[in-house]
Amino acid sequence: MEYQRRIADEELDTLMGDLPALALEGARGVGKTATAARRADTIFELDDPGQREVLVADPSMVDAADGTILIDEWQRHPPIWDVVRRRVDAGAPPGRFLLTGSAEPTEAPAHSGAGRIVRLRMRPLSLAERGLAEPTVGLGAMLAGERPAISGNSDMAVRDYVEEILASGFPGIRPLTARARRAQIESYLARVVERDFPEQGLRVRRPATLHAWLSAYAAATATTTSYNALLDAATAGETAKPAKNTTTAYRDVLSQLWLLDPVPGWVPNRNHLRRLTQAPKHHLADPALAAHLVGVDAGALLRGQSAGPDIPRDGTLLGALFESLVTLSARVYAQVNEATVHHLRTRDGDHEVDLIIERRDQRVVALEVKLGGVEEPADVRHLLWLREQLGEDLLDAAVITAGAHAYRRPDGIAVIPAVLLGV
Repeated sequence: MEYQRRIADEELDTLMGDLPALALEGARGVGKTATAARRADTIFELDDPGQREVLVADPSMVDAADGTILIDEWQRHPPIWDVVRRRVDAGAPPGRFLLTGSAEPTEAPAHSGAGRIVRLRMRPLSLAERGLAEPTVGLGAMLAGERPAISGNSDMAVRDYVEEILASGFPGIRPLTARARRAQIESYLARVVERDFPEQGLRVRRPATLHAWLSAYAAATATTTSYNALLDAATAGETAKPAKNTTTAYRDVLSQLWLLDPVPGWVPNRNHLRRLTQAPKHHLADPALAAHLVGVDAGALLRGQSAGPDIPRDGTLLGALFESLVTLSARVYAQVNEATVHHLRTRDGDHEVDLIIERRDQRVVALEVKLGGVEEPADVRHLLWLREQLGEDLLDAAVITAGAHAYRRPDGIAVIPAVLLGV
């Protein structure tokens, strides 16, 4: 299969010319190895027992190799991190080491690698990477404060976005038929329980309990539902509920495997906004995983049906999964622009903004996600309120929709079809 260039390639192009060691991290199957291998002259695959045994016996082999060295699934032998760190301290040239990892190591390296090994997150394919349309609006220009012209038209309809939610952003899953995709996602989740959890040091004694908790988390996509409420939803009708430390362990391991990707609450310190919740918004690594876990197909989503554990939410499950798809994409675009992604919600719930994209100087771009169009002033009231609060610290604001046209409203708020937003 022909390699599909990723936005992460832009980051690697920029950084490998100056930095001796980079680590690509993310959930299994997002494409880390394919992206890194294209740049490597020598590859050590540590998920291969034979190659791992050889490198464990003689770590100096990394010195004998020429060019760029890829150490794939480095967490299978955590001491190799310290070997690389020492080579960096000894003066390794730019572009010498690439490491990929699908999990946090169970045995932490002796040194974090801070200042020596730069870590980059790689996520599933964003909308811009899926080749659906040519983006006409760049998040980078919005973050630069340029207030770019907003224009462009999209042929994508709600039904097409439903297909993108279900198709997944995992490169190996997208080309499959719908039936094969479901089988592959089921196999992916089974591997998490049967192999990845034990490798992270936690053997799951009751797989059904873990699956129920994951389904509750999926049903809570794009909400700030408390973890206690997730547990209650996962075990509704059961008198013998698992201990809190059991579900906490589930959450910790799933985070180590990069399968949970919550959006943290925004806590600014440059302005007078104070009464904001810090509770995270729940998202899985890919909305296709969430859709599969709650058991919905395209027809159910288009009919506005909910499924899975009973989780209170504003709006439909489709709206939540669409927000998750946009959030995934926005995080990919934000990272390459050296920005971070948060959400905003006041403690009383009077105001909320789905995505706050923050530059290093804490100036922001605000994005609201709406499956439908933008027709009434009420549809942008939270963005207008935020502009009053932040003044010049709000660089730009937009509503991301499943609509057909990109434009800027008379009040200055942009309206952008999700597929037309890019880097």
